[in-house]
This record gives sequence, structure tokens and C-alpha cells, in this order.
Amino acid sequence: MNDLSQLLHSTFLWYALAAGLLVALVSGPLGCFAVWRRMAYFGDTLAHSALLGVTLGFLLHIQPTLAVGASSCLMALLLVYFQRRQNLSVDTLLGILSHTMLALGIITISLLDINVDLLSLLLGDLLAVSTQDLVLMTVAAFAIGLLLVFLWPKLLAFTLHEELAAVEGVPIERIRLALMLMLALLIAIAMKVVGVLLITALLIIPAATARRLSTTPEQMAGFAALIGATSVLLGLAASVLWNTPAGPSIVLAAGALFLLGQLRRSEQ
Repeated sequence: MNDLSQLLHSTFLWYALAAGLLVALVSGPLGCFAVWRRMAYFGDTLAHSALLGVTLGFLLHIQPTLAVGASSCLMALLLVYFQRRQNLSVDTLLGILSHTMLALGIITISLLDINVDLLSLLLGDLLAVSTQDLVLMTVAAFAIGLLLVFLWPKLLAFTLHEELAAVEGVPIERIRLALMLMLALLIAIAMKVVGVLLITALLIIPAATARRLSTTPEQMAGFAALIGATSVLLGLAASVLWNTPAGPSIVLAAGALFLLGQLRRSEQ
């Protein structure tokens, strides 16, 4: 009992909880657009570029979250450029860039002999969130939230029917770029929570679960945020109680909620 009391009064635990909830609250609504537009592979591509961002951060002595954010945003811009210039299908282009950037990041870390905990980068290290990390996460999450609120009608129009949205005056290319940059920022702050390999799961699973329970886009966004936050709470509790990795525990909790949602729907 004393150990539990001491743990509940530990700063690192509350930092971890705050960081996880911040990511969940913005990844839920943003994940809805990833589901609607079938952009799961795009999220993977941005996440895999994060390793290279970490490497550059260490080389240039830049805070890792900032470096990852910059590299993810650059990757988003690169994807927009290649989509316009190349004749390759989007999934082929994403597959090429995704695995190339992941391999480049790992090889760069190896060749430069950078002292990086590769496992924590791949699977997350939520319990090691610092004050600086939390501040950067708060700023990024607030920026993403504001953009989502401000651009919500245009994002919906763009998602439902691009050609019709363009006729109605929606700046399609700008909205597409804004969505990609928001995903890039989310991945930068989510890396600390669930790691490079599991970021897309946290983005997609709560939104996919919410889709089965909702009748409007706004409902789906709200449910996705709630399901993501619940996954963080359950995963962090499991990590503390059973000493399991926090990131995978959160994703596993999200997967369990998805299965429960499927069962509930099938019974109705």
C-alpha cells in the first residue's frame, strides 16, 4: 500500500498520464480523417522518418521532439511533391519512402555510433517524459486542436468529395497539406508515448472503434478521443501494475476496446 501511495505521488507518473492524454485527445479526431481517407500507410511513412529526425537531433544538439517534428514535416512536404511529379501509385510511393527512411535512420544511428535507446524509440518511453517534453507536447497538441476546429468544415468537405469541394471554393491543395502537417506534428509528439512502430496503431484503432459507434462525423471524433484517452489510462495502469512496456500496453488496450466495440455492434 505504501509503495502504491508513493507511486501515485510520483511526478513521472502524472507527466506520463498528461502526455498520453494529450496525444489521445488530438489523435482521435485526426485519426478519423486518416480512416476516412485511408491514410494509415501515410502515418507509417511519417513515423518511420522519425528515426532519422532523432539522429539529426543528436547531431545538431536539438531537442528530439523538435527534430522529429521538423523531419516529419519535411517528409510530408516531400510526399506532396512526389505525388504531383511521379506516375507511381500513392501506396507504392509510400512503401518506398517508408522503408527507405526507416532503414536510413537505423543505419545512420549505427554508423555514427550515437548513444540512442533504439528500443524506446521503437516502442515508446512514456514513463520518461520530462517537463520539456510535456511543454512541447502541450504546445503541439494545442496547435493541432486549433487547426482542427478552424479547418473542420473544409476538412470534411475535402474528405467527402474533393471535386465538389474544389467547385465550392475549398483550397484542396492547402487543406491536403494542412492535414499532412498536422499528422506530422502528431507523430512527433506521439513518438514518446507509443514509439515509432506503434504510432499508426494509436492513430487508427480508436478512430476505427468509434466509427462503429457513431452516426455523425462529430460523434466519431468525440468517441475516438474518448476511446484513445481510455486506452491510455488502461495501458498506463497495466504498465504500472504488471511492469509491462507502456506504449505496447496502450495499443493493446486500444485493440481490446476495438474488439469489444465489434462484439457490441454484432449483438445489436
